[in-house]
Amino acid sequence: MDLGPITREQSMDDTRVPAVPKSIEETGLDEAFLLDLALKHVYFGSGLQAIDLARRMAVDFHILSGLLESLKRDQLVTGGGGSGALGGVWFRWSVTRDGRDKVAEIMLRDNYRGPAPVPFDQYTAQLEHQRIDQHEVTPAMVEYAFSRLVLDPKVVTAIGPAIRSGRPIFLYGPSGNGKTSMAECIAETMRGGVFVPRALMAEGEIVVVYDEVHHQPIGGDELEHDRRWVHCERPKVLVGGELTMDMLDLTSVTQATFSKAPFQVKANSGVLFVDDFGRQRADAHDLLNRWIVPLESRFDYLTFPSGQKVRVPFDCLVVFSTNLDPRQLADDAFLRRIRYKIRLGPPTPSMYREIFQRQCRELGIGYDAGVVEYLLQKHYFAPARPLKACEPRDLLQQMADVHRFSGDMPGLSPVVIDRLAELYFGGLELDSPGPTDAEVTHARPRTP
Repeated sequence: MDLGPITREQSMDDTRVPAVPKSIEETGLDEAFLLDLALKHVYFGSGLQAIDLARRMAVDFHILSGLLESLKRDQLVTGGGGSGALGGVWFRWSVTRDGRDKVAEIMLRDNYRGPAPVPFDQYTAQLEHQRIDQHEVTPAMVEYAFSRLVLDPKVVTAIGPAIRSGRPIFLYGPSGNGKTSMAECIAETMRGGVFVPRALMAEGEIVVVYDEVHHQPIGGDELEHDRRWVHCERPKVLVGGELTMDMLDLTSVTQATFSKAPFQVKANSGVLFVDDFGRQRADAHDLLNRWIVPLESRFDYLTFPSGQKVRVPFDCLVVFSTNLDPRQLADDAFLRRIRYKIRLGPPTPSMYREIFQRQCRELGIGYDAGVVEYLLQKHYFAPARPLKACEPRDLLQQMADVHRFSGDMPGLSPVVIDRLAELYFGGLELDSPGPTDAEVTHARPRTP
């Protein structure tokens, strides 16, 4: 269930607004660096108006105006073609011949030409104001976010305090029983808005942080704030089997003098969901050893291509999800550091029926309790097939696929169920026991 767009009031519940720098000193950046950055923007955006250059650099127009005047005095840029009544806002700027030579020189040592970065000390100060463990999570929020799932009440009771703590969560159990959906619901409870830097400057190195894949800007954002930051929903970063060890450190951009932030930095102030843990390209023990200190201390160390190291906040709610035995993936020392270990087992038959009924309602298919009982008896109880929470959705979506192909939506019937089961299960060998709760015993046909 979608809780809807974040309101302005909700977006400001957890954090402070980074003030707009009105001078070069307030940006925390070196004037020489800003002059070089402005010159590169003029060169690569030749003919752009001054106001557009200010937007590209994400700085206040008055700061950019001063930079352009300095570059003009040095005969590196020239501007004109606009009204001076607005202080040169509409002037179009381009580089001179000397300016082109200067850009070529700059690009050899620094070819970054994005928004002005945020100094590292400003970044850490801002993160302190939007810490994940300061986010309010109420029982009502958890109940609402998880209402689209059919879960054991014990699971819902356990998940609220786990989210509120901001400490790591381990979701484990057989595949197909809602671990990924649970992670989505966990992220849905993180309703506040936070500020994500477009880029950072640390130890003289630039790191690009903002990522359109993982960061969702809050719509209609008219807050007056430092535009080097993007006002976003709390980040939701998902990594799966593609995860390798080198993805946990700064990524060098081909032929570039700057780096891209790793997943855990992009997830700061939000949720980092490690799906199918233990099936990554990287060894599970290596990953755990890499994270054992950050999970405890809430900071991490990153290494720049130059060899310099920087200590960065590790402030995200880490959710591990696996269908493997956690004891085979991690030793006791690591498992002790994960205070919340929540098992998602197979649904009981009554939960399966409820999931099936909800899926019928969602897909516009008439629910028939008798047909569902037929499905359970023939295709689960008789062959001792384990129930999975994902299978009602999968089977009914097959019906929808048939409808889209043939234009005819058959009603639920034993014949239809048999066809769907044959397609879905395909006669595959069973390798795990079926349901074991008391309800299964009562539902089995009597044996002569």
